[in-house]
Amino acid sequence: MSRPRPLSRSAAYIELDPITLQVIRHELVAVPNQIEKNIERTAFSPLVQEYKDYSVGFVDPSGRLVAQSRGSLPIFVANALGAGVREGLQIHGVDGLADGDLIISNTAAVLGQHLNNVVAYTPVRVAGTLAGFFAVLVHWIDVGGAVPGSCQSTTTTDVWQEGVQYPAMKLVAAGRRRDDVFRLIAINSRFPRLLLGDLEAQLGGCVMGRDLIVAIVLKYGQQAVNAAIRAMWHDADAAVGKVLGSLPAGTYAAEAYLDDDGIRLDQRVRVHAQVTIADGRLTIDLSGCDDQVKGPFNAGRNGGAIAAARIACKYLLAADTPVNEGDFARLDVVIPEGKFLSARPDAPIGGSGAMIPTVVDTILRAMGQALPDRAIAAHHGIYGVHSLFGTLPGSGDRFFNLDTATGGWGASATVDGAGPFRSNAHGDVPDVPVEMQEALFPYRLTAKGLIADSGGAGCHRGGLGVEKRYRFAHPCHVIAKFDRVACPPWGLEGGQAGSSGQVQIIRADGTEEVFFKGERELRPGDELRVRSGGGGGYGNPFDRPVGAVEADVRSGYVTVGQARALYGVVFSTDLSVDPAATAALRQGQDVAA
Repeated sequence: MSRPRPLSRSAAYIELDPITLQVIRHELVAVPNQIEKNIERTAFSPLVQEYKDYSVGFVDPSGRLVAQSRGSLPIFVANALGAGVREGLQIHGVDGLADGDLIISNTAAVLGQHLNNVVAYTPVRVAGTLAGFFAVLVHWIDVGGAVPGSCQSTTTTDVWQEGVQYPAMKLVAAGRRRDDVFRLIAINSRFPRLLLGDLEAQLGGCVMGRDLIVAIVLKYGQQAVNAAIRAMWHDADAAVGKVLGSLPAGTYAAEAYLDDDGIRLDQRVRVHAQVTIADGRLTIDLSGCDDQVKGPFNAGRNGGAIAAARIACKYLLAADTPVNEGDFARLDVVIPEGKFLSARPDAPIGGSGAMIPTVVDTILRAMGQALPDRAIAAHHGIYGVHSLFGTLPGSGDRFFNLDTATGGWGASATVDGAGPFRSNAHGDVPDVPVEMQEALFPYRLTAKGLIADSGGAGCHRGGLGVEKRYRFAHPCHVIAKFDRVACPPWGLEGGQAGSSGQVQIIRADGTEEVFFKGERELRPGDELRVRSGGGGGYGNPFDRPVGAVEADVRSGYVTVGQARALYGVVFSTDLSVDPAATAALRQGQDVAA
């Protein structure tokens, strides 16, 4: 689907003085942020209420992004909301989307993400003129399919095994609720009460957002608001163009690998990114990626190639400004149909987001060759999904809790790796509080802590991974989606790779199992250990200041053994640095242990 170019700034200031322009811009940006908080307060499931798996935004009449909430996940950046709206325009036409309509969409052919990601939107009209659409995307807790949570299976082989698709369907038509569609949604979910509660919060957000945008248009006039939108797009485009103009023209490439597709466990999946900077534009060519895979680690073009390219572009070229369509006016994405990032509509896409962080890392690695001062080593690079589900003791009601890993991010030429954070496709998604999990679900979180030595060694050290430990008093199941074992988070300029993540079960009888993808049964007395990866290091580890290594050892980030082996820093028994032995070791001399 072609994407219209943002409007130029011509005449943007003709109607407005600079102060009024800035006021309108900030009011438009503030609306999605306000609605985000309202959804947080009114949603039912912890997945939305606490984990905040949603996106809120306002798009223009053709689906171009004007403003998106600050907490929206990067995987949805300036793409998913507009794609859903454009599907509705194609199916219903402008005149077929009436005031008071509320439409939902999650189709694989359009959004290209797992079917749980459902966009809802409503027209914003003022005095009969279409000003745009207010849209809210929410990860629905369950939309049917083979397993609880719908998108959690690692072995689906087509999209129909993963849930129900809703192709631009009207939930509310001209203000009247269509109860038959609500019933269809409820009966196709294992958790109808939670889902319908989240859905009401989603629809309420659309209506409230619409009304707030209408108020802005009535206050300033449609012409003034349009001028402000043009200025927002133009300024974002100009900022990206300024960075691109400072870079050397050329073509840069990088590649990485995913471990497998969940079914063919011995077959790696190639990620290849070629980045070209020329004539003030950025082209990201993902044609070298592998074809779509048999298992569910695919994505459609919008949810895969476009989303990954836009995340990388925003991170490196305009990280500090609110996102809008202008950020991507100079970006071209090249990929043929049928790749695992541009899969055909029948492909399984339950794990559509799980490989995006690795793709983004690979694009950033290529782009980093043109921006060495901004180059960053790889982060832990996975969602690290670990979903727990089963029935509650006593009531027998179903429960489901989706969680993802926080881990280490990569180091750069100037600073150590950050973290622990979630993947670069998540942003700053918070944890569901331990107290809430233990109150709602039949398990205990007994420990959570940083993993020593998990960050890649370097002059600047990679961020650390995290270990969580669960103890179970009632039978349930876990599904895991872990990757990046064969291609751990790489370092740069002599920095070493960070560790990979894994899932470990320690049975009540003492037997142990380590696995990365798949479903396992958990029984009373079992312990589950979920370990995330660390970030890659940057630069020669022997160039790391001795004082920094000493601080790492005292903080428990690096062990004494690794300080000696990787950083050339020798510690005495009282954890003080031995300066003479350290100097000798760093100069290549043998030093007695």
